[in-house]
Amino acid sequence: MSIILNKKYNLNELMQKLSEHYIISENEYVKKLISMIDISHKNINIINAKTYELICNVRNTHYASDAIDELLQEYKLDTYEGIQLMCIAEALLRIPDNATADAFIKDKLCVADWKSHLGNSKSWLVNAATWGLFITGRVVYKFKYDHPITFIISIVNKIGEYLVRKAMKQAIKIIGWQFVQGRDINEALNRSQSLFKKGYTYSYDMLGEAALTINDAERYFNNYVCAIRSVGKYSKLIYNNIPDPSISIKLSALHPRYNFANRNRVIVELVATFIEIVKIAREHNVSITIDAEEADRLELSLEVFYEVYISEICKYWGGLGIVVQAYSKRALPTLHWLTQLSNLYDTPIPVRLVKGAYWDAEIKYSQQLGLEGYPVFTIKACTDISYIACVTYMLSKNTLGKIFPQFATHNAHTISTIINIAEYSNRTFEFQRLHGMGEALYDIVLTKSPVGTYCRIYAPVGTNKDLLPYLVRRLLENGANSSFVHQLFDPNVSVESISVHPFEILKKKKQYTNENIPIPQLNYNGRITAHGINTNISSQYNALIIQINHFIYKQWEAMPLLGNKNKINKDARMVMVRNSLDYYKFIGKVYFSSKEQIINAIDIAYNAFPRWNRTSVKERINIIERFADALEANMPELIAICALEAGKHIVDGIADIREAIDFCRYYAIIARELLINKTPLPGPTGEINFLSLEGKGVFATISPCNFPVAIFCGQIVAAALTGNTVIAKPAEQTSIIAYRSIQLLYESGMPRDVVQLLLGDGYSIGKLLTSDTRIIGIAFTGSNENANLINSAIALRNNAHLTTIIAETGGINAMIVDSTALLEKVVIDVIESAFRSCSSLRILYLQEEIYTKIITLIKGAMHELIVGDPTQINTDVGPVININVRDNLLKYIENRKIKGELIFETPFIDNKRSALIAPVAIIFKGLTSIKLDNFGPILHIATFKYNDIDSLISSINENGYGITFGIHSRNEKLTQYIVDRIQVGNIYVNRNLIGAFGVRKSSGPKAGGHNYLLRFVNEKKYSN
Repeated sequence: MSIILNKKYNLNELMQKLSEHYIISENEYVKKLISMIDISHKNINIINAKTYELICNVRNTHYASDAIDELLQEYKLDTYEGIQLMCIAEALLRIPDNATADAFIKDKLCVADWKSHLGNSKSWLVNAATWGLFITGRVVYKFKYDHPITFIISIVNKIGEYLVRKAMKQAIKIIGWQFVQGRDINEALNRSQSLFKKGYTYSYDMLGEAALTINDAERYFNNYVCAIRSVGKYSKLIYNNIPDPSISIKLSALHPRYNFANRNRVIVELVATFIEIVKIAREHNVSITIDAEEADRLELSLEVFYEVYISEICKYWGGLGIVVQAYSKRALPTLHWLTQLSNLYDTPIPVRLVKGAYWDAEIKYSQQLGLEGYPVFTIKACTDISYIACVTYMLSKNTLGKIFPQFATHNAHTISTIINIAEYSNRTFEFQRLHGMGEALYDIVLTKSPVGTYCRIYAPVGTNKDLLPYLVRRLLENGANSSFVHQLFDPNVSVESISVHPFEILKKKKQYTNENIPIPQLNYNGRITAHGINTNISSQYNALIIQINHFIYKQWEAMPLLGNKNKINKDARMVMVRNSLDYYKFIGKVYFSSKEQIINAIDIAYNAFPRWNRTSVKERINIIERFADALEANMPELIAICALEAGKHIVDGIADIREAIDFCRYYAIIARELLINKTPLPGPTGEINFLSLEGKGVFATISPCNFPVAIFCGQIVAAALTGNTVIAKPAEQTSIIAYRSIQLLYESGMPRDVVQLLLGDGYSIGKLLTSDTRIIGIAFTGSNENANLINSAIALRNNAHLTTIIAETGGINAMIVDSTALLEKVVIDVIESAFRSCSSLRILYLQEEIYTKIITLIKGAMHELIVGDPTQINTDVGPVININVRDNLLKYIENRKIKGELIFETPFIDNKRSALIAPVAIIFKGLTSIKLDNFGPILHIATFKYNDIDSLISSINENGYGITFGIHSRNEKLTQYIVDRIQVGNIYVNRNLIGAFGVRKSSGPKAGGHNYLLRFVNEKKYSN
């Protein structure tokens, strides 16, 4: 906590401390923040009284709340209609074809009770939008229908879908228009005149999301430059001595790879671009503010700010500002860093303090990563306390002449607190609010603020297309029940309840954390998930890479691990293991299993089964849980081996090992539920009947090279936990990582004769395993052809037990994208899945109306990919498993090129010393044109007509190889229609609303489901 109170750190030390604050304990940190603010009974009463008076004045004012305030009041996000409205507003105007738009309208409108909202509001906007949502396009005074669905169907039948669509789009345009200041900067400036005259000023935000391509970045750059010049010219016409309008800039819009992994490139390229913008801004006397983005980008944003701030163009200017988010645990450390920076270079920094706009995403992302905590506060009152602490600091003498405070808030209590602190500090500052919100509030606030206090309006500028992502953030941020904007004009919310100091709210809590939001590692019903690492945070990444580097030059030696140690020898075939990136370098050697060792392993496993099956389930569970801990403790070494042996990127290696750890802990929980307690069965009086589960015998587990830790360990753990003995056979290409994993399993207490490791080629070992009648079951993940060979070999055995075969096969995974999808999100997911995630996505089906637009984005995004060393964080695509696979893939790609089917190929310099291959996108003309063994960074793209969805589903099902399947659509009915008919193991649905995935069906070893574990056991009925 010393960063808050100790001012002796230099800039680099401050940045390190700031990074360490990323997931600091919320409870302890809030206590420190509280100690910084005035929470005396007297001061709290004064602020509460001022807040009460302010709210009463706003509610009693002659005009009602702003248009957006009214809209959010009527369509709250805790109502079904509020959620549907957000979906419609975000998507409808971007749908290019009429058929999909009509289906989307029916999907969203027919399930909501719009009739209940008619006439509730005094706002013309809200009622006009409601009428439009009700599909009339005109005022209807009488209804002869009891239910809106009946009415909608009737209207559609009478006036036709064309008029319904036109009315619906017009209603959404009416709503959308309230959120933007203008479609371009000149229109925005003209619409601003009325509030300029009232004494307000503006910060214009040229709407746009993160750039995916260089073309995107260039377009946004030109928009910013055009806006700066227009604002500079217009500023000369503004009087009343109000501050000049400014421009807000989103750094991610100016570079297609704005992330920590590409830090070096960003510092060189983006800084130069931004300096050019600042130069133009200074020439036109237009201030610039860097907008805040996701938590992962904070450190990078500060680095870019630093490089531009210390440049000659910014010297003594004071026009380069930045936004700080108070919901972040790093808000106050960021302010300290900015103060220190300003002190060193003697140039003031305008700082806009906001609450924050990405809260939902930050919570979800932290849970997915399995972090130790969240980068944001989980209680609204904690964010308010953080804001007050930041205000206290920004208005203190420590920041005088260094930081110019700009306070963006719509919370009357926060505003009263700011005014109260300012009265004692005698500091000048500026309020800020969002366009379309808080006008009634601030008209009164400015009359009670210190002389010289102004309000700057944050005003988005852009078309409806660019508005939509911004709109969703605003609705999520300000439409929630806890939002002050939501409560201010709600007659059902008492003035007293929203005049309470946040400290008084926290006093009632035992802990300053949200009990409904467990820490990320406890997110799954109390199960401790694998410890995650956010490689976008320097303190976490640097600590990991230092540990990984200890193993980069290590030489490993792997050999079969049998129960009888005396039988281990080095007489069998030995192969040198090549570095996945450079085939002239070696990372170790592997001794393959001899025929004698294979037979010996089966003997040992068969003899060990009775004893292991009688071993208590609790003892087995303890071993597996210790194994999970061992995997976690040795993660850096395992990541290094994954990269060197299998070519897995660091992030993919983390995910692979975390999945293995989660397998262990999840199966341990299921084992406690299913194996320890016997299930009572009904029976005659005096008779005791129950059902228990026990192992079957000797299982062989055969795993692939694409998940060398997760699937390898998952198969073994499930089999051993249920009382079976195991002979594990990994892919020969990943023998070292398998060997190291089994070593850790032995160190965790697993008897050597219960789990044994065989190394070598699949055919030689598989032939002996499948022919031995003592092998009672096989768990296999790999190709369909090999699964059939295993099945045939098992069937040929004479006088053998009925053998269990658990097979996860296939891999020609598809994704369907309709024209309701958010294209930018589609591209991000496609690039990730097709080229980063073990080539999971093989076929992308695009609705033909969006094909051209999305292909342009995919090409641009592919051009930015970096192919290279998997141990480097900026690498996007590492090598395939070996040179033989690479050569086969290159032949396949070359054949496609000859046929004129190449869409795009990522450029990279091939040194011919590695198994690197450039990601490619090719035209797809049918399932029969894909070879099943072409697993690599190859994306096949096809189109479909909206009305041909049934034939598309049938063709995918006929292929019969789907492990996973993806859907990008906002149409719930269509999504469910596909889900119900598609025949695959796992279905991922992205509805694009807030980016969260929903998972439906589960099967196979990777799914980690109950059924997989149960395949390893026999039922045993007991009667007494």
